[in-house]
Amino acid sequence: MAVNRQTSKMALYLVWTLLGFSLSAPPTDLDSEAFSPNYDDLNTWDLNPYGMTYDYDDLDEEVGTLAPPPAVTQPPAVVSPEDYVEEMTLPPRPTKSPVLSTLDFRGPGLFGPDTGLGMPSCLLCVCISGSVYCDDSELTQIPPLPKETTHFYARFNKITEVKATDFINLNQLKRIDLSGNQIGKVNEDSFRSLLQLQDLMLADNNIQALPELPASLKHIDVRNNQLRSSGMHAEAFKEMKELQFLYLSNNKLDYIPVPLPDSLRVLHLQNNNVQSLSQDTFCNTHDKSYIRKALEDIRLDGNPVDINLYPQAYICLPRLPVGTPV
Repeated sequence: MAVNRQTSKMALYLVWTLLGFSLSAPPTDLDSEAFSPNYDDLNTWDLNPYGMTYDYDDLDEEVGTLAPPPAVTQPPAVVSPEDYVEEMTLPPRPTKSPVLSTLDFRGPGLFGPDTGLGMPSCLLCVCISGSVYCDDSELTQIPPLPKETTHFYARFNKITEVKATDFINLNQLKRIDLSGNQIGKVNEDSFRSLLQLQDLMLADNNIQALPELPASLKHIDVRNNQLRSSGMHAEAFKEMKELQFLYLSNNKLDYIPVPLPDSLRVLHLQNNNVQSLSQDTFCNTHDKSYIRKALEDIRLDGNPVDINLYPQAYICLPRLPVGTPV
């Protein structure tokens, strides 16, 4: 197309030049043949000074025909797997003020007390079968226990109180060991309902009074406390037909807690404030043939009582008590 326009301009320029000469020249009688164009020489004119030749037929075809656009290949469709789950960003949940958990000790549940806290004590303590070991765990109170607990150990902690609800519904408990704590108060109903309890260990605390205890006990250890005679129930051990070991040393007792069951084998009362004995402290004054065969270990040393003054109090015993003569 550009070549055609260039050729047309050159031809027009040639015609215009020739016409200009004819109009500007003065009229003369010239030989017409001398100025007649020689059309035979047109083929020798160089109308393309740029030295390029074109096939105009091909050029017209080139100009008139447009190449088809390249084919666009569509990407294959993405097929999601059957288990594909599209991820979505959820808006943040509104925060609520924390609600303090409450303890419902009388409700049903996995634990004796239905705590509602969602975390069993076995994550804090060690649970093996029916035994729960919470020794030296910095506890300040007795934790909720599984209902199947038979043996509970929480020695050397910082527990200050035994509450009425600490062992409720734990009907299979046979042994409780709270030695080496800071217990100063024991609720009156703490142990009353534990009808299978056999061993109660409360040594090395600050206990001044004992609550009512179940008659099933075989072993009681309340050494190294602040226990007073006024803080014990009258005839506290009378109905304990299976009691064998009673450790009450290093307290502030003023007298021996009688009557003592016939099953008793060991009685330790050293380092108290016992000042006197009676003939029926260990024996039966109404039955001269009575012999207390089981009681073989009596410790009264460290008390102000003079055991030599009460010979009739030992006639039923297989062995004399250990005491400090005054």
